[in-house]
Amino acid sequence: MEHESDQKKTVKPSKEAGRKRLGELMVANGLINQTQLDEALKRQSQVDEHLGSILLELGHVTMKDLLDFLASQFDVPAVNLFDMEIEPQVTAMISFEKIREKNIFPVSVEGNRLTLAMLNPKDMDSISELEFRLGKKIDPVVVPSFMLEAAIETLQAKPWGKINGRELEQKFGFARQGERTGISFVSLLKKAVSVNASDLILTAGAPPSLRVVNSLRRLAAPPLTPEDCETYAREMMPEHVWNTFAENNEVDFSVTYPEIGRLRVNAYRQRNSVALAIRPIIETIPAAHELNLPSWFMEYALKPTGLIIVSGPAGHGKSTTLYAMVDMINNNRRSNIISLEDPVEYLHKHKKSNISQREVGTDTHGFYSGLKSVLRQAPDVIVIGEMRDKESFEIALQASYTGHLVMTTMHAANATVAIENTIQMFEPHKQNLIRMMLADALIVSVSQRLVPLKDASGRVLAMERMINSPRIRNILREAKTHQIRSQMQQGTEDFTSIDIELARLYKSGRITLEDGLIFANDGYHYRELAQAR
Repeated sequence: MEHESDQKKTVKPSKEAGRKRLGELMVANGLINQTQLDEALKRQSQVDEHLGSILLELGHVTMKDLLDFLASQFDVPAVNLFDMEIEPQVTAMISFEKIREKNIFPVSVEGNRLTLAMLNPKDMDSISELEFRLGKKIDPVVVPSFMLEAAIETLQAKPWGKINGRELEQKFGFARQGERTGISFVSLLKKAVSVNASDLILTAGAPPSLRVVNSLRRLAAPPLTPEDCETYAREMMPEHVWNTFAENNEVDFSVTYPEIGRLRVNAYRQRNSVALAIRPIIETIPAAHELNLPSWFMEYALKPTGLIIVSGPAGHGKSTTLYAMVDMINNNRRSNIISLEDPVEYLHKHKKSNISQREVGTDTHGFYSGLKSVLRQAPDVIVIGEMRDKESFEIALQASYTGHLVMTTMHAANATVAIENTIQMFEPHKQNLIRMMLADALIVSVSQRLVPLKDASGRVLAMERMINSPRIRNILREAKTHQIRSQMQQGTEDFTSIDIELARLYKSGRITLEDGLIFANDGYHYRELAQAR
């Protein structure tokens, strides 16, 4: 009975216990020493990677050491997926859902036998189930967890393609350097793209880091040195961009790698060393329904004149929303579209409209200088990547007031604050005039958040809206913008707060209550709405 009780206690050990047990077994077998294990566990507390990959990266074990150790522990062969090619007809034998659920990967078929890579080749229940389903004898082999993860990610990206071991190795981020492994710069970029990271952040003193679903994830790599970061920066920058960076200590630019795609980069100095924030850009502009953009909002993109403001925090898809609207105009109107961007992100093709994309620093000195001449370029639509100063906004407002459609983004906490922040840019004696012009020219002000989905598979858009109805227009003219939120708290046709949208997403089961609370404007009101029947 005591033995059965002990078994029950260890049926589902925690991941942390499993990691420590693996390391302790390596120490007990003389593969590593306790100091090396402590170093690896300390690194693991800082990064989101497997213990085996960290030991490889630190040079404490070789790939052969790791595979031999796993084979001895499970008493089955260990395979290196990085040295294999797996045909699509082999991976197609088991559904992707089952592969991910069981943490398995079909490797090869010979006659009536299927070689199956597993994290736990002693899982006889899974082996028996698959033998019954497939009508084949399963020969289990063991693989390291990081290797299996790379294979599953690759299969998800190209379900009907050949799984090439070298591609897996690059996806994971390893570049062979004798027996020790390091991470190449191109592999870092490929890793960022493969996991749909919104940003790759490189700064001296910390390992390379990815932002995935709003969370920063450090890779299992040594902390970068100032020399590493400068080498990466010089590799990415043309000479004229490096000269600008050397003069100003910061620069925005974009770069394209044929095998990776287009990237937006901000280089800056911190503690007298170079740091990089790199954002992969999706070259195909997603459709409105893919972005969860409401149909009512996209209809405003087809208005002939007026001002549309998209606000929200950095990294929450403002630019993507803006360019989805541009793409809709391009597909449906015959217009001349002029954009001012810093830097150019999405590359638009001429469809029904003509599109001229001007990059600040390359095609024009700045937003203000670009806007001063834009009205002489016969625009129907003016797109401003980000509104930053009162001079630029005054020209944009004048353009929207005199017969052009102007679309822009702003950093603001919500849709009403975006309006008030705009007005407050100006001197007191000008504010009333600006308020009157805004009341007449504004079409809609929206504020958006990208909220993690409940199943952690991505993010979903929540959008606050303030439509410039006659009622809103009067409130703007009377300088009572602050009253909109309190007077229309439960939502109206012309105003729906972010709290209402977050509560709707929670009630539909798409987000958690806690994640909605993080992004709510009024936490108490959000909870009240979310928990109401």
